[in-house]
Amino acid sequence: MQRVREQVQVPEQLHSGAGRVKSVTVAVLDTGIAYHPDLVGRLLAFSDFVEGRSFPYDDNGHGTHVCGIVCGSGELSGGRFRGMAPEAKLVVGKVLDRQGEGSCDSMQEALEWVLRVKNRYGIRVLNISVGIGDLKERYKEQMLRKSLELLWDHNILVVCAAGNTGPEDGSISEMASSRKVLTVGCHDGRYCKNDPGRCETYSGRGRRYDVTRKPDIVAPGTRILSCNAFWQNRNGRIYRPYVAKSGTSMATPIVSGAAALVMEKYPQITNEEFVRLLSLTATDLGEPWNKQGFGMLNVRRLLENK
Repeated sequence: MQRVREQVQVPEQLHSGAGRVKSVTVAVLDTGIAYHPDLVGRLLAFSDFVEGRSFPYDDNGHGTHVCGIVCGSGELSGGRFRGMAPEAKLVVGKVLDRQGEGSCDSMQEALEWVLRVKNRYGIRVLNISVGIGDLKERYKEQMLRKSLELLWDHNILVVCAAGNTGPEDGSISEMASSRKVLTVGCHDGRYCKNDPGRCETYSGRGRRYDVTRKPDIVAPGTRILSCNAFWQNRNGRIYRPYVAKSGTSMATPIVSGAAALVMEKYPQITNEEFVRLLSLTATDLGEPWNKQGFGMLNVRRLLENK
């Protein structure tokens, strides 16, 4: 995460807490959240749409990794692997099981839950590092899209992963195809150029000539170090507190965390204003639109150019 913060230009002084108005709450729908020292004090609410359990858990690890990218404190790394917005709070819904599989019904129920608890927890951002393929039941896809757009209309910035089924034209995840969703692709810029497994090679891409141009933005996503749900404390010695993961799932919470930083500074900003600001401040990578969108996230410009 240190490399990521440098690459997307997160000002270091932000982490001193100076100039903050109040913390922003980010909802994360994923595999859940496990106890991790970097995430202590972050979780406001948890709901399990898979097993119906009442306590927070993550039997896969994906969700904990995503939450660490959003707002991990970096406690076990001396701050080195802290997340994008360490002051942010979390509301977490478990919609995927141990294998990372889920159903449209669980996702639909979770989206309705987020809308119900929006005001109670002050949710401003929804992170969905989850993709779905082509659905045989078209009406379920339409229901999900309608729910995502309803959340957007209630001033929740919906941030969705472009998916990892690229690089073919039109390979964006169905969850991320709406114009009322901020779609995040994966690109590491000058990093990982010689790595054949770098995320940009499989990041989902939009259709070149669609009216709705996707993705909207790209962020780093190759070998991102964040919280490991399966860390261990053996007689006071910490083992494997962090783990590296790759994909648009990792790029997405980088953008969600950046959005939280902007909303901390500008509490009244709307979704539309944020997207406009994003378009004006992104770094053009010289790639086709259906690969990079506006370009690479640039947090310093986001915070300085409103």
